[in-house]
Amino acid sequence: MTSKTIAMGIVKAVLILLAFALIALFIYNIQTVLLYLIVSLIFALVANPIVEFFRRKLKFSNTLAVTTTMILFILLIIGIISMFVPLILSQSENLSLVNTNAIQKNFIELTNQINQYLTSHNIDGKKFLNLEKIASKINFAVFTDFFNSILSTISNLGMGLASVFFITFFLLKDKVMFLISAKKILPDEHEDQILNSVAKINELLSRYFIGLLLQLFIIFIMYLIVLLIFGVNNALIIAFLCAILNIIPYIGPLISSVLAAILTMLSHIGGDFQSDTLPSTIYVLIGFFVVQMIDNNVSQPIIFSKSVNSHPLEIFLAILIGGFIFGITGMIIAVPLLTIIKVVLKEFFPENSFVKIFTKNI
Repeated sequence: MTSKTIAMGIVKAVLILLAFALIALFIYNIQTVLLYLIVSLIFALVANPIVEFFRRKLKFSNTLAVTTTMILFILLIIGIISMFVPLILSQSENLSLVNTNAIQKNFIELTNQINQYLTSHNIDGKKFLNLEKIASKINFAVFTDFFNSILSTISNLGMGLASVFFITFFLLKDKVMFLISAKKILPDEHEDQILNSVAKINELLSRYFIGLLLQLFIIFIMYLIVLLIFGVNNALIIAFLCAILNIIPYIGPLISSVLAAILTMLSHIGGDFQSDTLPSTIYVLIGFFVVQMIDNNVSQPIIFSKSVNSHPLEIFLAILIGGFIFGITGMIIAVPLLTIIKVVLKEFFPENSFVKIFTKNI
């Protein structure tokens, strides 16, 4: 091997690394646009069955069906914003999320009540839990910063939503044109397999995201009923936040239960801890546990297994693996990714014995 060959190899390697670096830099700089595209694809997957309903059942033209669907989405989002944002703003002081001194004062009062309750039962609360030390070390400004960042994000969503709706409209309206263009680009020997995979993935993920929205709506209603039964203040907001947290499989319900317990205790500040705060919190936790049992054993397996044609055990293992590899993000994308993998395997390796078993319901 001559020095010239070695030099050319080094130059080639440097150029390849430079090309990868430039691509990574380019992707980093357009990450917002990529996020808009991903969200638009999800919107398109959810909206596609609605568009097809308008086209086939009501005989709408494609453009009219897409336009009607987008208007429905816009009205839905406007309704959610008009219902929750003013409510959150008006109730933020009660929730003690914008006033650091208020939440710290309430938390200290709550710890004193817990200590008094433990002392009345001959338990040294200060030694057992050392709540005062915990309270002194908590940076309550984190809560206000987090809440204010949410409000800031909401106020800046206008441009993002407009971009997402614009992209989604054309993804739905011109999907046939995109498929024709894709056919010209795809290699001829794999064209049918790739197009069949895309069509099947589109069908399954559309059903999955619709199933996910249905699951969150059911959980929201059940959480709301539990909180209203036990007279928890700001029940609508708490139920909505806890339902959204259920997007994170397995961990989300745990976080939502802890959040509900904390907000329930804070909403009962001023009352007797033993006869009011503690029983209400326990009842809410029991109610949330019942809701999650119903969700885990009834609604979630039925909705997800039917929507993506996967066994509940497959879904559980996929979420577990996704969580170990990519954390919370991996848990959220595990089921869609499992669906994509199964469809691709079935299209490209249909004769493989493992693939036949793994994808028998696809």
